Amino acid sequence: MSSEEFRRHGKALIDWIADYWDTVADRPILPDVNPGDIRAMLPDHAPEAPEPFEQVMADLDRVVLPGVTHWQSPGWFAYFPANASFPAILGELAAAGLAQQGMLWQTSPATTEIESAVLDWLVDLMGLPTSWKTSEGPGGGVLQMSASDSTHTAIAVARMGAAGRADPSSMVVYTSQQAHSSIEKGARVAGVGHVRSIECDEVYAMRPEALEAAIVADRADGLEPMLVSASIGTTGTTAVDPVGPIGEIAHRHGLWFHVDAAYAGSAMICAEFRHHLSGIELADSYTFNPHKWLLTNFDCSVFWVADRRTLIESLSILPPYLRNTASETGEVIDYRDWHVPLGRRFRALKLWFVLRSYGAEGLRDHIRRHVALAQQLTARVKESPVLHLVAPTTFGLVSFAHVDGPEATRALGATINASGWAHVTMSALDDEPYIRVSIGSTLTERRHVDRLWELIASSV
Repeated sequence: MSSEEFRRHGKALIDWIADYWDTVADRPILPDVNPGDIRAMLPDHAPEAPEPFEQVMADLDRVVLPGVTHWQSPGWFAYFPANASFPAILGELAAAGLAQQGMLWQTSPATTEIESAVLDWLVDLMGLPTSWKTSEGPGGGVLQMSASDSTHTAIAVARMGAAGRADPSSMVVYTSQQAHSSIEKGARVAGVGHVRSIECDEVYAMRPEALEAAIVADRADGLEPMLVSASIGTTGTTAVDPVGPIGEIAHRHGLWFHVDAAYAGSAMICAEFRHHLSGIELADSYTFNPHKWLLTNFDCSVFWVADRRTLIESLSILPPYLRNTASETGEVIDYRDWHVPLGRRFRALKLWFVLRSYGAEGLRDHIRRHVALAQQLTARVKESPVLHLVAPTTFGLVSFAHVDGPEATRALGATINASGWAHVTMSALDDEPYIRVSIGSTLTERRHVDRLWELIASSV
């Protein structure tokens, strides 16, 4: 493909993406396909001769769209949002066009320095400890693929730090009963022997006294407590663990303290939510995902550490072919030492585009608008004689159930999803099902939430 053909086809693709966003609200959210349907549209073997790019483009409509779940629909209320925006899409395109390999500062100075600068900006914008900025230290931030990767990295670093004291089979990781499954998975991948799920209170936040009792009991049994992970915005109900008290316990007992704010961390750009960060200065590591609620498409997960030396010492392996003058000066960041993979792409470019295109005030408006819509829906649920809230509405998630019990709740969830234009997810607390309405998609406006409520009200 020549540069002239690239220009022509690139314009056609940009137009196709813009048209998709213009029409996504009118498309049924879930694809009407059976397993294997999309594969059946594809030939058994790769083409031997080149195909016209027009034919490739045509298959976006013929093959791809019929099998797409429309996460960008304004009626997407399932899971958590997976925000995208035009500036982020253009940033992704620019990153792909530059095709950088940012494993070392030397291999792409712009990739490294824009990333460190943008993550320093976020420290200030979100009221986090200034010692987490790479420009001030001793901490620093790095972009990972997902919060799961960030959590797995924290566990691996904590495990290495404890390796001189105990065998991994005796090590223990602590988290709440409502924490994300990535904590258990990360511990398993790291070879950690035990994961303790700490009981929660009436609003589904970890009980600090239960955590301390578990640590004391494990030590008495000859085990090695290693890491505790607190959540700011759990997946089930967006519960917030008491960060300060948990951090004090972790420090008193010599545990690594990790904080997972994958979803709710984006809300910290608004000052009114920062009380949830009380005690965050005690954290050894912290993660949140701009690709959930900050208008930056997947993948883009921020991982900060309070002391980058511990991270680098745990993950740095330097074969001869990676040695270079810039690294040996000690004056540059080599992000290959900040996570498990060696290779890394220019993720920061799309985040840079978003921060500059919306500004902090635009991003605050984005978060506040969704939170206000969630509060309005919460008020309607409270007024309903046949629905009840199962958890507080802390951010943009509304969790409720039917008063007639599990079957009625499941039936209501099924009715919402059968509409085609709205989609929610079901979850359960103490084996009791409930409906999660996550308000946060880029295109969601009040009229979409009003329409959802009309469907709910007419179905109960």
